Amino acid sequence: MKSILRSPLHGMISKNTMLITVTGRKSGKMHTTPVNYIRDGDNITVFSLRNRVWWRNLRAGAPVTVRIKGQDLKAIGESIEDKKAVAAGVLSYLQMSPKYAKYFQVTLDSSGQPNPEEVDRAAQNRVMIRVKLARA
Repeated sequence: MKSILRSPLHGMISKNTMLITVTGRKSGKMHTTPVNYIRDGDNITVFSLRNRVWWRNLRAGAPVTVRIKGQDLKAIGESIEDKKAVAAGVLSYLQMSPKYAKYFQVTLDSSGQPNPEEVDRAAQNRVMIRVKLARA
């Protein structure tokens, strides 16, 4: 996935998948992870499973680089762990992009709205990452 997103073939998947590069707080090593995202102007929302470790480097907010549609962009990333805030973020995310509901194991009702109980359950084992792109 990383290789494709870094190649000229990125167009196949870069509409909704990006690379996020974070620097380890203790190790100082750079870690690059492919993630699904939704972008709203300079704001990007990403979710990760809580048992992954890369997002922990963003607990107090930290500089990141995101590779979106073949471009490396500087940004600030911050992880959100509060389960109510994560649930609200998941709900908003799925309302904007219902195609991701299956990845969260959330069903949609006949009008396309996510099931609230399933959204709450999905938020229990996830964190939300807010990324704010830097102005050029």
